[in-house]
Amino acid sequence: MAIDTRQLDSMLAELRAVSAVGGVGAKPLQAPAAGGADFGQALKSAIDQVNQAQASAQEMSQEFASGNSNVNLQDVMINLQKANLSFQQMVQVRNKLVTAYQNIMNMPV
Repeated sequence: MAIDTRQLDSMLAELRAVSAVGGVGAKPLQAPAAGGADFGQALKSAIDQVNQAQASAQEMSQEFASGNSNVNLQDVMINLQKANLSFQQMVQVRNKLVTAYQNIMNMPV
């Protein structure tokens, strides 16, 4: 189960465009400082980790279903629960981002 990041990328692009046009004298988004972290890259990395956890859990469950003797049920269930938990956490982060975006867009100018 792969996570579709196209909507997230389009939302980030829209946020950048809105902030660049924001007002008179508004500065466009700049690259982070030499030691700073890029929020978009950190978010994409987190999404990739969730995707990798889900792919790993699915692969392990398929190996167990095919009768591989090296895979036991406990490990399969633990990996499936870890993948599910990380996905639920990512959904909550997305919900917070959408709420923050809506709050910013509803601010009076």
